[in-house]
Formats: sequence, C-alpha cells, structure tokens
Amino acid sequence: MKIVFLDIYTLKPDEFSWDGFDALGEVVMYDRTSSEELMERAEGAEILLTNKTVLDAESICALPSLKYIGVLATGYNVVDLDAARERGIVVTNIPAYSTSSVAQMVFAHLLTITQRVEHYTKEVRRGAWNAQPDFCFWDTPLVELDGKKMGIIGFGNTGKAVAGIASAFGMKVCLYTSKPQSVLPDGYIKKDLDDIFRECDVISLHCPLTSATSKLVNTYRIALMKKGAILINTSRGGVIDDRALAEALADGQDLWVGLDVMSEEPMPDDHPLLAQERCFITPHIAWATHEARQRLIDQALMNLKSWMEGNVINNVI
Repeated sequence: MKIVFLDIYTLKPDEFSWDGFDALGEVVMYDRTSSEELMERAEGAEILLTNKTVLDAESICALPSLKYIGVLATGYNVVDLDAARERGIVVTNIPAYSTSSVAQMVFAHLLTITQRVEHYTKEVRRGAWNAQPDFCFWDTPLVELDGKKMGIIGFGNTGKAVAGIASAFGMKVCLYTSKPQSVLPDGYIKKDLDDIFRECDVISLHCPLTSATSKLVNTYRIALMKKGAILINTSRGGVIDDRALAEALADGQDLWVGLDVMSEEPMPDDHPLLAQERCFITPHIAWATHEARQRLIDQALMNLKSWMEGNVINNVI
C-alpha cells in the first residue's frame, strides 16, 4: 500500500523512527503540502496521513484509490467527513495524546503571570537586584494560587488533568460542563458560564471550537471578569474574540492573559494583542513535547495497523 504523509514537518520527523510505517507499505513523506500540490502528491495513495492539510469533498472524490485518512491530531475538522463517509473511507484521529503536556502548559502560563520568573531573571542579569539596598527586589504583583478559584470550561481529558493540578496547588475548582454535579469529583463545583467569569480568579478554556463556543469569550464576558483575573487558552483560538480581548487590555482592564492558540495562526504582525504587556503568547506548542509527539506517532501507527487487520479504532465516522 502507498502511504503518504502530507505535512510531517511540525512533528520534527528526524527525532523519531518510522520503521513501523515502512513495514506496512511504501511510505512517502512531505514537510508541507499546499492545496495546489495535494492532488499530485496524493494520487494513487490508499492511505493519507494529514495534520493541517485540508481534505475537502472535491479532493476526496477525486482520489479513487483512497481508503483511509489518518488525522495526526485530535481535531479532525480538516477532513470533509460527509464526503469520506459517502466513499466508505475510514477516518481516524489521535485522542488524548497531549493531555499531560497541554495541562502542563496551562500552569506554565499561569506561573509565568503569577511569578514572572523570566522577567526577574532578565532583571537580575541586567543588575537590578545588585543595585538594591535590600536583600530582595520585585516590581510586579506576586500571587499565591492556594485558595484561589479556578474556573475550567470543558471537563474532558485535559480539563480533568488541569483540575487535578489546580487541586494540588490548593485551588478551588469550578466547572462549566454538561456533566451533572452528582458525577463530579468531590469538591468540584459546577457553575453557570457567566458565574465562572464573574467569580473565578483564573479561567482556563478546554472546550472544542463549535458554533456554540465560537467567541464564547467576548466583550460581554470579558467585562464580567474579576479585577486581576487571569485567562488561559490552550484549546482553540476561535473560542476567544481576540480583538475584543485586545481592546479590553488596551482600555486598561485589570486582566492577565496567557494564550497558546490564536484565531489566526500564525498571527499577523499587526495583531493588537502583540502590543499588550499583560498578554503572554506562545506559538501553539502546548501539544509539542517530545513525549506527546511520540505518543501521537505510536497511536497513528496503531490506528493504521488495526485498520489493516480489520479492527478499526479511533474512527471518527
């Protein structure tokens, strides 16, 4: 079988062994594939593996050999599922491979804001501490997490992991979830969405991007947030109206923000959030620890082998 990886670059393929795939067929790898290059590269392939390369209805219908699409991510919105279903093409994804890594990034952002380690390291190196008459020096707020309320929006795998870490810090966990209070862990409190924004010191987003969650964090809900509250997003950029968020920060709202995702990626050079000192942005890397990428590759191989053996796993249609 011909196996084509359409966009392998962000996995940093040189760090891993691909022998397991080589044993299953003829493997061709491309760093990136544009829409103009797609048909030529996918021609004759029975198996396509994609991360961000879009496989729309037109391209799926124009590839008669195609039998299997493996999405190298948890989200699978890059594939037209209706077209794949009509053709009888199996589509699989990689659930939960980055749960621990994303939860870790939530607290990397949170501790960046509350402790400002990078800021103080730079200040020490430039001599700011040496110049002080006292044994210590600080020029930003320093915040203790113990006892603070953490609002978690979405209580799937990553939301649960974040809640567990928050509890270990002594934080009070508040949840916006469809799950009933009766099935939630002891001490976790289910709340309405607007109450999360009104009451919580930290809000962490862990919901998928759907028509219901698009711009869930908007002008109205940003205005509800407590003085000095912290907003963290490691889910999908479109869950936040980032222009409204930039406007609130520019207008002086007492708010801190940590973002690993944006509604447009990469973000444009003139994006207004880049000018906001209270907004800390990382370039969509919460998922990208070596360990998480290894799990992704291992699961992608298992998904493919299982399909070949007639036992489809992690299928999304």
